[in-house]
Amino acid sequence: MKALETSLALTEAATEPSDEALCHAFLAGDEAAFGTLVERHRTLVFSLMRRYTTRPEDAADLAQQAFLRALEASRRVFSRWSPSGPAPFRAWLIRIALNLAKNHARQGRRWLQVVDVPETEAPGESAHDTLERAEQEQRVRAAVLALPRRQREVLTLRVDGGLGFRDIAETLGITETNAKVNFHHAVKRLRAQVAETPEEER
Repeated sequence: MKALETSLALTEAATEPSDEALCHAFLAGDEAAFGTLVERHRTLVFSLMRRYTTRPEDAADLAQQAFLRALEASRRVFSRWSPSGPAPFRAWLIRIALNLAKNHARQGRRWLQVVDVPETEAPGESAHDTLERAEQEQRVRAAVLALPRRQREVLTLRVDGGLGFRDIAETLGITETNAKVNFHHAVKRLRAQVAETPEEER
């Protein structure tokens, strides 16, 4: 039974249309195709935005704006892509999301405010543990926000987006080696900052 379920799941995954197919279908008049693209990449875009905001609500709002901007520009952009060639939808969408996130950052909207303490505690977690976890999350987020722009972008795409270095390079318009170097320096900086955190603050 388990083998059958696995086989069915693999078959279903194999029959899902690619981003390229969905883009071309939308351009041909299939309005639902864009909705499928949104659902497919919703989690990725939200994760990227979460790195640039202190509240989930702000990240959700920015993610929605990203998809709206993508929809507004979709027919114009999709028409430039070759019908028989690749349609780099994900890379294009990520660029839109990153631009919005950077604009949000420049406006300084609540970036360094204290993260709201969750109203409900995790199972088996005391109020003190909940507060400590919230403070730790805020410290890590502040450390990520303090990274140089390029390092933060590469780190976000690698960790939250799950992109390979080749995809990151294509998205940001840099070389694959440059993407790897920026990721290495970002991780090194974060580790150094964590190591410098006073013992009483941990």
